[in-house]
Amino acid sequence: MLTRRRVGTGALLAAASAATPRVATRAQTAWPGERPVEVVVPYPPGGGVDTTTRLVLRFAPNHLPGARFVAVNRPGAGGQLGYEAAFNAPADGWTLCAVTAPAMPAMPIERAVRYRPLGWTFFANVVDDPNAFYVAAGSRLRTLADLAAAARERPAGLSYGSTGVGGDDHIAMLAFEALSGIPPMVHAPFAGNAPAMQALLGGHLALLVGNIGESLSLLREGQLRCLGVAAPARMPQAADAPTFREQGFDLVSGASRGLVGPPGMPTPVRARLEAAFAATLSDPAFVQEAQRLGMPLRPLLGEEYGRMLATMDASLRSLWQRRPWREG
Repeated sequence: MLTRRRVGTGALLAAASAATPRVATRAQTAWPGERPVEVVVPYPPGGGVDTTTRLVLRFAPNHLPGARFVAVNRPGAGGQLGYEAAFNAPADGWTLCAVTAPAMPAMPIERAVRYRPLGWTFFANVVDDPNAFYVAAGSRLRTLADLAAAARERPAGLSYGSTGVGGDDHIAMLAFEALSGIPPMVHAPFAGNAPAMQALLGGHLALLVGNIGESLSLLREGQLRCLGVAAPARMPQAADAPTFREQGFDLVSGASRGLVGPPGMPTPVRARLEAAFAATLSDPAFVQEAQRLGMPLRPLLGEEYGRMLATMDASLRSLWQRRPWREG
């Protein structure tokens, strides 16, 4: 009997001692310190979304003690694969997503996807990078009126590049075509701004629709001419480039880039992340670096960010009724 009691007691003590460290470990490594928070970037490295995200993640740990962030590029299907992976991830704070709009809300309008554009947990919009129409420096086109006149004369003879069907630059051109009443130009979608820019500078395109923040260096070097910027006012980064409105076209459009999470994230986690991103976006060191990189900042937090995307979603659905952007 004594032996069995000793054995039984020893077994219980062993079980208790084995269980105790696991409980303590959980308590000591609660979110956000257990492992890196993965931020899905649904596009290849080096683009606007990737650059913006990595800059935010460089400063964010300063405002969320114990947190580590890692950007993970998951490109494919124009961003759809990354969006779906992040939206359907556990809502536990370990997975976030970098998004760009209108591309993200536009996708579900034209095809079936496994995410809801207004169903995310919204944290912070970071950048609003206005669309711009570019031509090579030697082009005879100097204004948006020149472009509209040339398109009416020979629409099949003018081609423009973009970063893909349904992206912000493609949609900006559709809106310009609708406003100006010109027939559709020939669209040449590319897998990113870099190959599209090469095609423009190589003389293979008449026009490139892009974002002002992605082409500032070439503009300053005189390799490009900007026909117009779809911003409410002239951009400090490109003060010589006129807006669309200045030229009689009431068009404001661009690419917003921000951070979201899966639906239904716990309130304490959501609140801490929103506060950390708010502090990051107002951090003078972050702002200085963003300005150096030519990023047009537009901080919007939480529900305000969600409302902005809801307004954009409604506008996109209206445009779809007039000018569906599905091609091929």
